[in-house]
Amino acid sequence: MPPSNLSDYLAAECAFLAWIRTGLALAGFGFVIARFGLFLRAMRFDQALSGPGSVGSPGFGAAFILAGSLALVWSAWSYTRLVRRIRRGESEPSQGSFFAIAIAVPLAALGVALAIHLLSVNAAAMQPTQETSMSSNNGIVTIPSHHSVEQTVQRLEEILAAKGVKLFAVIDHSGEAEKAGLQMRPCKLLIFGNPKAGTPLMLASPLAALDLPLKILVWEKMDDTVWLSYNDSAYLQHRHGLPDTLLGNIAVVDALAAKAAE
Repeated sequence: MPPSNLSDYLAAECAFLAWIRTGLALAGFGFVIARFGLFLRAMRFDQALSGPGSVGSPGFGAAFILAGSLALVWSAWSYTRLVRRIRRGESEPSQGSFFAIAIAVPLAALGVALAIHLLSVNAAAMQPTQETSMSSNNGIVTIPSHHSVEQTVQRLEEILAAKGVKLFAVIDHSGEAEKAGLQMRPCKLLIFGNPKAGTPLMLASPLAALDLPLKILVWEKMDDTVWLSYNDSAYLQHRHGLPDTLLGNIAVVDALAAKAAE
């Protein structure tokens, strides 16, 4: 084999191996991004971005994996074509790789979109520290109220009465503390429910009675802001192994709290 042909073969092989490394790197990077998205969802940080119509980290990961697969396929085809041309003694036109440009531009766009996505995820993760709303990962949801504790409790009582939901008790924790000679910010617990909704839950899982009837805590922070806290319905479902068909029986607490906080 002439030295010139040998150098051509070696150059073609080096380019082929470089494209293989590029394809594998893209696919591996995409896999990491996809797994990172699943991790965020498991940590409940990606919920705001994982609704219907949202791509999310798994979508970005799939795009990078697809780009890596295309790079591998193109490199194999290009290498085979180049070797055939060398064997026929033809010279490969000295021009830039159209495919390299075609893949570089979409990857740059994907990189920018991924950066924006991660910044949005970070903002969602930081949301609990803001005074607009917050939700902890221990199964407790907390939202702000635009009214005082007394007004919020009154609104809840009116809403429950209008919907035919029985209010079993209102426990005035701060009032009881005052009777004991202690000081406590306003804090009241409302216990309410509907046997038609609660009974099927306890039939499906008797231990669900530990968390029933439903409860909403209305309390005031040191900065005079008022908040409503209640058990997350998804948390209760997971805790007691309740079927999806019964989730609506406890998810009603979200609407009640939101309506009272308006």
